[in-house]
Amino acid sequence: MTPRLSAPAAIAIALAALVAACSTTHPVEPAGTPGAVAAPDVRTVLERYVSDERAQDELDSLATWTSEEGATWLIATAKSTHRLVVFDADTGRRLREVGQEGTGPGQFDRPNGIAVYGDYVFVVERDNHRVQVLSLPDFAPVGMFGTKELRSPYGLWLTETEPGELEIYVTDSFMYGRKFDEVPPLAELDQRVRRYRVQFDQAGRLRASYAGSFGDTSTDAALRMVESIAGDPANDRLLIADEDRRHESTLREYSFSGKYTGRSLPQDSFGAEAEGVALWSCAGGGGYWIAVDQLAPLTIFHLFDRTTLEPRGSFEGETTAHTDGVALHAASTLAFPSGALFAVHDDKSVSAFDLAEVARVLQLSPDCAQ
Repeated sequence: MTPRLSAPAAIAIALAALVAACSTTHPVEPAGTPGAVAAPDVRTVLERYVSDERAQDELDSLATWTSEEGATWLIATAKSTHRLVVFDADTGRRLREVGQEGTGPGQFDRPNGIAVYGDYVFVVERDNHRVQVLSLPDFAPVGMFGTKELRSPYGLWLTETEPGELEIYVTDSFMYGRKFDEVPPLAELDQRVRRYRVQFDQAGRLRASYAGSFGDTSTDAALRMVESIAGDPANDRLLIADEDRRHESTLREYSFSGKYTGRSLPQDSFGAEAEGVALWSCAGGGGYWIAVDQLAPLTIFHLFDRTTLEPRGSFEGETTAHTDGVALHAASTLAFPSGALFAVHDDKSVSAFDLAEVARVLQLSPDCAQ
């Protein structure tokens, strides 16, 4: 099968960065952050919906896919039940579950990060140490890669470098110790992000090659616990979340070549773990990064300028809490003409925010509310 990008899906891929990715389940009690964390000016944006709760799934990361008929799916990874859960993105109605626990094609073991390219869905499996690729809408297995290199993968982000050719970045948060809570020596942290090149031939067969790893190894800026990652090709920028609050939880900026730029998001931006991250691209090349501050009783979503990374506002919902993954779907849907931000709520359900309402409440650029 030749990769096909439906118009809505193509727009969504170009405008959204997925996470994938998102709550690293290392059994660590976060240490307190020295000094007071500056309280953001937080506005309220009410959720358009919060889906029915099912705690047994332990939902983590999200991605969207739009069919030829215009229906949009919200696909979530369910870590504890080892499957994917499909929701109607417009209503939050649960449509189906896919997969079961196992090591074979179409089976999963602790699925975590997820991303969609055309009619393919990429799923990171932490405990199968691989990325599995399935076709949509039937979820037929296409192939897998990464088993030789990946040790404890969590999140991924992909970008199309040429038609049918992808570059894929996978975060690998392997840890040591009896409780798997010990960060590896600094010298090993250059393996925190692994890069793959993936192609699909005319028959739809997958070919993948390993292109090496990267990560800063300095005491101040090394990536200690990683999961969420997202990119912006227009600005040669990757943002990678480091969740280790024993040091500092923030998003660090890398170039596509794998070089740490020396910049991170403002130090006092996050009161809890920096989690999911998505890029909201707007007309004229502008836009915003949306980053999750994994708080309870309510998650705070911080917005940063796409180019300068300066803070541009923060909001919370009425219900959404302890968020792991987010997916930004900027393409129009029946219920969300200006697009939507989807978020995991407390590992149990998914919620949706209307991007037009976010832009109105935070007084963002009108280019982002079309």
